[in-house]
Amino acid sequence: MARPMAEPGAPETVGEISQLYLGNILYALERCALAMAEEGKASDAKFYRGIGRMLAEAHGRAKKAAEPGAG
Repeated sequence: MARPMAEPGAPETVGEISQLYLGNILYALERCALAMAEEGKASDAKFYRGIGRMLAEAHGRAKKAAEPGAG
């Protein structure tokens, strides 16, 4: 797969890039977990689902903190 070309003003930090592609990252983690579960690797699947859950929860907290009037 080709690497996207950076454009002026494009995200440059790991945090900016991961925030931009968070949905894709969560999808990939779930696909990975599903494959592991099908292979009988339940603990590995649980680990990757846990990473996805942590990322989603952190995103939710950041989004809520950025809302107007959030304290």
